[in-house]
Amino acid sequence: MLLWINGPFGGGKTQTASEIRRRLPGSVVCDPEHVGFGLHRMLPPALRGDFQDLAAWRQGVYEVLDVTLRTHEGVVIAPMTLVEPAYFDQIVGRLRDEAGHEVHHFALLAERETVLRRLTERGLGRGLKRESFAVQKLDHCLERLRAPLFGEHIHTDRVGVPQVADLIAEAAGLRLAPNTDGPLRHRLRTAWTGIRHIRFD
Repeated sequence: MLLWINGPFGGGKTQTASEIRRRLPGSVVCDPEHVGFGLHRMLPPALRGDFQDLAAWRQGVYEVLDVTLRTHEGVVIAPMTLVEPAYFDQIVGRLRDEAGHEVHHFALLAERETVLRRLTERGLGRGLKRESFAVQKLDHCLERLRAPLFGEHIHTDRVGVPQVADLIAEAAGLRLAPNTDGPLRHRLRTAWTGIRHIRFD
């Protein structure tokens, strides 16, 4: 089974994927961004645009997820913003229809102000300046993701990461281990997940 966790940049995808992996034995996170980072590193900086526009990224993500789903016994979790319908069909649609995998797709949505606040909090003291790409794409992402193609929609403005993970698991017919984190441990775990996913290139 594949859980594709979609949403705008700053929408909580990575945190939610990490929470599900922590509470679902045998599950793994396969982050499609890593394919894009590798392609970017191959290109001269002046040629680096949105790596999703590269056919190699879309084919690479499809192939890696297909291989993982065929050979890994546990649930596979892919946290990735994907809002272009054609690209969605080339990856998620093919995994469902061509490869025959069980795919559950969820779009984490929130009000614009909520996402901007989250982006500010993860900006490492530089506020939204560090997250300029995410801010630039925010309205486009929110508009696209509200479409029925990108269901199932989960609104996260007033729901914490553990609760979002519970909602996804319930919708997919999965049973997570109980969340035993207190408020302090949850904040520390969230901060550590954010630190591990900081990019410097």
